[in-house]
Amino acid sequence: MLETTRESKKHNNRGSSDADDSLGLAEAAVGLSTAASLYRLIDPAAELQKPRGAYVQFVKPLLDFTFALLFSVLLLPAALLIALLIKLDSKGPIIFKQPRYGKNGTVFHIYKFRTMYSSVPTQGRSPVSGNDARITRLGKILRKTSLDEIPQLLNILRGEMSFIGPRPEQKRIVEEQYTDKEKVRFLVTPGITGLWQISPDRKAPIHENLQHDIQYIQHVSFLLDLKIFMNTFIVMIKSNTH
Repeated sequence: MLETTRESKKHNNRGSSDADDSLGLAEAAVGLSTAASLYRLIDPAAELQKPRGAYVQFVKPLLDFTFALLFSVLLLPAALLIALLIKLDSKGPIIFKQPRYGKNGTVFHIYKFRTMYSSVPTQGRSPVSGNDARITRLGKILRKTSLDEIPQLLNILRGEMSFIGPRPEQKRIVEEQYTDKEKVRFLVTPGITGLWQISPDRKAPIHENLQHDIQYIQHVSFLLDLKIFMNTFIVMIKSNTH
């Protein structure tokens, strides 16, 4: 899973090269003049506005829908197999759903294959590692390979999510911890992956790394989305080979 909480200092040190990679990604994609600008926090109320233009308003949604439909067909056999294995592995529903905040502050239900035991509260803290006792045997494999994210193709087809964008936050966390500064994340459609997910900061909570989402909102483009999409697979491969 790309969406995890903070791990040990050892893992953070090992992730320093990933930090350089993601920093270089943003610079190459949007032409930033200095590395520090990626991590510069701004006053969102004063400077950030909802991205506009043909790509954001028309091209990106069309690409999302087209590829989500294509992947839904291609991955259907795998999804059916995973669903069967979940039922055989542990009691409970096949699909895990949880309320999240999306674009314009709209609440929707995000869908994933269930990777934890059904007795676990749906609004509980995220697992710290794959050895968390709440995760099922099959769930460990699904989370490590990100196959648990396949049902989010339905969220994309419904227009609630995009392939690329800020990760949608849990409803409970938004209502308990978000200020107006964090709510700027709602200016764009949330995504399955993004700048935060391909950085070593993915080991920490979403709301503690606002700078990545601000950077994305400021510079969203086809080139940036493409680079994030490609680097997501690189991060997944690296995380599964350590």
